[in-house]
Amino acid sequence: MTDTAVAPSAARASSPGRFGDYIQLLKPRVMSLVVFTALTGLVCADVRMDPALAAIAILAIAVGAGASGALNMAYDSDIDARMRRTRGRPVPMGRISRADAAGFGVVLSLFACMTMFLAVNAIAAGLLAFTIVFYAAVYTLWLKRSTPQNIVIGGAAGALPPVVGWAAASGTAPANAWLLFAIIFLWTPPHFWALALNTGGDYETAGVPMLPVVKGAKATRRQILIYSVLLAVVGVLPAFTGLGGRLYAVTATAFGALFVALAARLYRSRAGEAPQPGPDGLYAVKPGAREARDVFAASLLYLSAVFASLLVEHGLGLYR
Repeated sequence: MTDTAVAPSAARASSPGRFGDYIQLLKPRVMSLVVFTALTGLVCADVRMDPALAAIAILAIAVGAGASGALNMAYDSDIDARMRRTRGRPVPMGRISRADAAGFGVVLSLFACMTMFLAVNAIAAGLLAFTIVFYAAVYTLWLKRSTPQNIVIGGAAGALPPVVGWAAASGTAPANAWLLFAIIFLWTPPHFWALALNTGGDYETAGVPMLPVVKGAKATRRQILIYSVLLAVVGVLPAFTGLGGRLYAVTATAFGALFVALAARLYRSRAGEAPQPGPDGLYAVKPGAREARDVFAASLLYLSAVFASLLVEHGLGLYR
């Protein structure tokens, strides 16, 4: 790949970013997942919370997630420029400078944490601040570029939103809140490694030590299966701790079994053995990687289903 393929022109680099570019910095897809899981934690706390304060708490969490995305894009613009999936982002394209993206992220971080502290409570604000710092500093600045366990350890940041939501409602973070954390924490590696099997060539080109790049496709498929089994087991535990009811038990069992079955099929495949040319995009299926794409899709379906069942049960009081 030539330098001109990844470097923005001087004209684009000097042009001001548009509103849509700043929205893209917030990583809207990731933000929507963060809001969904945080809302689940808030509702599962089963504390009568003023609707206005609940809305402010969710807004603060959403802004915090967006701030993390902006900080990540500011620092990782060199990596993003080398990957087909991310090279169209505002910073590598030169529509927003790294300094402006970083400044935007810092301002949003301060706004989110101060809003949570002043309007809700200090515990939720502290957890939100820790989440942002962990993702922006520990994961982005250190783990992502230094270890194939980047997604495993860094996944803690993405697993914290339901705990933040629970703390916003109750001012506490009990064991059931951390059980939600554990579900997302175990979900993160198979989710991202399945994506990496489909886009492994991109990570290798960018110099990111993702597991398929460092350990190979076969080891990655094995780890996906191991984490999928662990997730399926831990995923049913809320049905035994009082957090989830019958609907949750059926949902977690059924979707957990589906996830493991697809992970087992992926393990037996040769997905990721050699990077394949193919269409760009997060949801594009490259030749020979369909099994990895199916696990990636199933991971989104699994998380959506189990957290939605908790929302339904606690929203309607069906979990008792």
